[in-house]
Formats: sequence, structure tokens, C-alpha cells
Amino acid sequence: MKDGLLSGERLDDLQRDGLMLIQNPKWFCFGMDAVLLSSFAYVPEGKKVLDLGCGNGIIPILLSAKTQAEHIEGLEIQTDIADMARRSVEYNKLDSRVHITTGDIKEAAAIFGAASFDVVTTNPPYMSESPGLTNPTGHKAIARHELKCTLDDVLKASAKLLKPGGHFFMVHRPSRLGEIMSKMTACRIEPKRMQLVYPYVDKEPNMVLIEGTRGGNPGMKIEKPLIVYKEVNVYTEQLLENY
Repeated sequence: MKDGLLSGERLDDLQRDGLMLIQNPKWFCFGMDAVLLSSFAYVPEGKKVLDLGCGNGIIPILLSAKTQAEHIEGLEIQTDIADMARRSVEYNKLDSRVHITTGDIKEAAAIFGAASFDVVTTNPPYMSESPGLTNPTGHKAIARHELKCTLDDVLKASAKLLKPGGHFFMVHRPSRLGEIMSKMTACRIEPKRMQLVYPYVDKEPNMVLIEGTRGGNPGMKIEKPLIVYKEVNVYTEQLLENY
């Protein structure tokens, strides 16, 4: 072990307030979706936040820098991934504000208690379970496919965990937008704000950011589209402002 790293791990600079993140490329590394969600989520000062399916802890750690949340909790079902997230929290000396719990999203209300969070964030698996997966227990498969939790599981858990009027933030795929909206409403998480993310100005959107309010009234704001690249490997000014 070197600098607290296990075999195959690396320490990545998040380019934000000196924060670092431990990652293992053989498992799963965070992407643009996590970064954008951490900027899209609004967390008032002094509030409690839960990130469902926190993976290596990227969203809780970024939220510690981008918000003045009193406490940020991450829930991760994979023991080794949760351990890696904890070590990143410790490395960044965030123990007083950020905590990682190992557990199942479907059991989250039993773990933390109902109506115990002001804000819930989540970057869940985008793809429905595929029977053709060569390694359905692999870290990348679990991160990408609905093997350990489904969209329904995430929304039902969030509805239980949020205080009345609490806010829900999620990043997902536009192709599932109709399903997302109907299931949010069914769980009494009213869609309130949405932003589509485009890789290039002339391409179709590949991400959607959604905010909902538990028990909120109907009415949704559509943010202007977010364009990631102005040319290959060159971010737009709009994207850089979001980081």
C-alpha cells in the first residue's frame, strides 16, 4: 500500500479546493454526469443530504466543496467501493461532514429513518437489466445496469427518505424521460426543473438533469440546454462555469 492506495488504485485531482479522489480504473471511474449533477443540485446552508448509490464518493465529496450542507451521507451497496469512498473522505479530512454507509438502496429508509433528509441526489444505473451480460456481478455492470436497484427502487426510497418539501436531484438518460416523469409523479415527487445535456450543439442530448420536490405542486421549469464541448476535447465556457 502506498499513500493509502491499494493495488490498482490511483489518486486523482478533482481540480476543486485541493480535493482528491481514489479510483480504480478496473472497477469504475466517475464521469461527466456526476460532476454536472453536483452542480445542478441546490443544497441550502445547514441541510442534510443523502447520495443514493454513491460509488467512489465523487458526488458527496464535490458537494462538500460546492455547498454549505451540514451533513452529507453516501449510501453504496458494494463493500469494496464503499471502502474506497471512505478512504477518499478520510484523505480529504472531510470526516466531520461526509459519511459513507454500506447498504442497499431498497433498505435505505430502514437504515436512516423516514423523512430524515432535506436533499437526495442520485446518479443511478441508466440501463435496464440485460440477460446477455458476461459478468453481471462486475463493478462496471452494477454501475451501468439495473442489477442491484431499479429506477423504481431509487424513487420509492427517495420518497420515503425526503422530508415533506424536500428536494430530489437525479441525472439519467433522455431516452427514459417519459418513464422517469410518470414514476416520479407516482411516488409523489413532483418534477420541478429539468435540463438536457448535449455533447455538441449539433448532437442529440445524452443526459438529463431533473429536480423534484416531495409533495410539490405541479409546474416545471425547463433550463436552457447545456452544451459540453465546442470542439473535440475543448469544453464550452458554459460547461466550465458549471464546474
